[in-house]
Amino acid sequence: MRCALLHGFAGDPAVWGDVMAAWQLPDMPVAVALPGHGEMPVQPTWHDNLAAIAGELGDCDVAIGYSLGARVALGLVVEGFVAHGVLIGVNPGIAELERPSRRTFDAAWARMLRDHGIAMFISAWEAQPLFATQARAPAARRTSRREHRLAHDPEQLARSLEVMGLAAMPDYSAALPAHRDRIALLAGADDTKYAAIARELPAVSFETIANAGHDPTLEQPIELAHAIARAVHSLEVRA
Repeated sequence: MRCALLHGFAGDPAVWGDVMAAWQLPDMPVAVALPGHGEMPVQPTWHDNLAAIAGELGDCDVAIGYSLGARVALGLVVEGFVAHGVLIGVNPGIAELERPSRRTFDAAWARMLRDHGIAMFISAWEAQPLFATQARAPAARRTSRREHRLAHDPEQLARSLEVMGLAAMPDYSAALPAHRDRIALLAGADDTKYAAIARELPAVSFETIANAGHDPTLEQPIELAHAIARAVHSLEVRA
C-alpha cells in the first residue's frame, strides 16, 4: 500500500524523519506539508483544505496522520479521498454544544500568534500539560523540532487554528462505524486522554506505543514505525 504521512499542528514533514529512517514497509512513504505549514496557504473551509491535501497526495492508499494530521486523515477516508487511514492520537470531532467554547479556545491561541509572534506562541504551546512527556525525548531531537516550529508563518498557523481546528472540523463520530474496516488507531500509552478516545472508536486495530505521550513521532519514532507497519498490515489483510 502506498502511504502518505501527515504531521500535526505546528509540525512539518521533517517530523517524520526518524520514523522514515526506521520504516518497515516495502515502499517508502511521502510526507506532505499541511495547509498553513508550508507552501500551501490555508484554504477557506475545512472541506477546501481536505480537497487541496488530497490533490497533494495523489495516488495514495493509506493516509497516516498524527493529531491534526490524524483528523485530516480521518476526513480523507470518510469523505472518500483515500481508502485507508492510520490515525495517531485522533479526536474524531466534537458535539455542536462544545463548539462555542472550543472556538473561543482556538481564537485565544490565534490571537497570541498575531499579537505576540511565533516565539512566545511556541513556548506557550509546548508548555501545555498534553506535551509534558516530551521532556523525556533526546534534547537534540527536541531542539530540532522547536527550530522547525519557529520557522512557521504565524498568520498561517493562526488561520489553521481557525479553519482546521476542532471547532471548524465536522464531527465524524457517527460516520466511523461505516468505515471501521478501513481505519487503524495508534496512541501513546502515556497519552491517557487520546488513548481513552481511541478505545471507544470502531477500528480494525488499536495499539498503544510504550513510553510515549501524545506525540510518538518525537518520543518513540522507531517503535512508532514498527506499529505503523503492523497497523497497515491489519488494513491490507482486509483490503
